[in-house]
Amino acid sequence: MECNGCEFHPELYYDSEYQIWLRQEYDDSLTIGMTDISQTIAGKIVHVRVRRPGTVREPGKPVATIESGKWAGPVPNFIHCVILEGNPEVLDNPVLLNSDPYNAWIAKVQVSDDLETILEQFVTGDEAFEGYCQRARDEDIHCQRKVR
Repeated sequence: MECNGCEFHPELYYDSEYQIWLRQEYDDSLTIGMTDISQTIAGKIVHVRVRRPGTVREPGKPVATIESGKWAGPVPNFIHCVILEGNPEVLDNPVLLNSDPYNAWIAKVQVSDDLETILEQFVTGDEAFEGYCQRARDEDIHCQRKVR
């Protein structure tokens, strides 16, 4: 699915501003990535730094930081979690976040609270698609993925 050229995956969970996506893994860990909207706004990603595995992160404390040609800042975090790992491919080649934002995940985390309760904070499915498209239209965001 897409909206304004921005790729969208209805099975993922999104924050209310559609900056990050979450995917529940078979072991109940969560994979965190950057949305197509976010990578477009950021521009070419030149550096990614993920906190060390085992690091506890409170809501509001980022799991990673990203630098692009026009922006540097945190990957938003809305949950209490422990970092399991950073994506070694993205750490070695950050522009993967631009070329394939839904396969080039940033970090995997283990949540400290009930997973179902945590996921209720996020939007998914048709509701998420509606909000995602609304943001893309309101801010006139037209996604373009950069080649590696």
